[in-house]
Amino acid sequence: MTRLLLFLFCICLNQVYGQQNPIKIVEKPSKNRIAFYAVNETQTDYDVLFEVKGSNFRQSAAKPRLIRVPATSKVHLKSIIVFRDKKASYTKSIKVNDSLSKRALKKEFEILDIPPPKIKPKKQITIYTSTNCEACDSIVTHLTSNNYIFRNVLLSEKPEVKEQVGSFLAKSPEQMDSISNPIISLGGKLYSWISSYDQLLEELNRD
Repeated sequence: MTRLLLFLFCICLNQVYGQQNPIKIVEKPSKNRIAFYAVNETQTDYDVLFEVKGSNFRQSAAKPRLIRVPATSKVHLKSIIVFRDKKASYTKSIKVNDSLSKRALKKEFEILDIPPPKIKPKKQITIYTSTNCEACDSIVTHLTSNNYIFRNVLLSEKPEVKEQVGSFLAKSPEQMDSISNPIISLGGKLYSWISSYDQLLEELNRD
């Protein structure tokens, strides 16, 4: 029985520590006030129910409501007023829900400058490009704007790589300087015919 209880306790502990709250609470003291803000650094909107309980301060007597915290934003949740010559003693509680309610209070918010997360492709992408290659520039631009993780190698700056890649494609260094399409490695396999971002995605997602 003791072993069973210990086993169940470990499972519960792992679940508690494995769950990360996507919303951070930031406190901003000012004179006799303490303001509480919700900071959402994710790409998902959430509804937040926030409460403060304790002593040596006063707050609104209104019942706590769900407050919408949009993706990558900072929202003021509430403020408390600390009694003069006192130090506020309080505990905070927060409930976060990604099932958005139509009744949630929508307050003004500050947009945070947080870039979207990088996308790790199914296969490692390496692009070997040459100068004056429009297809190369277009594919690199699309991958960058869509936050893909990839490696871009400019052949004119890596003569030893240019020679090695050219040997696989049976092309001389002079021919490599004038290629109109990038040479793309997907998971270690070279492609010389891919000329657009859509073609790259199609081949990338092919099983």
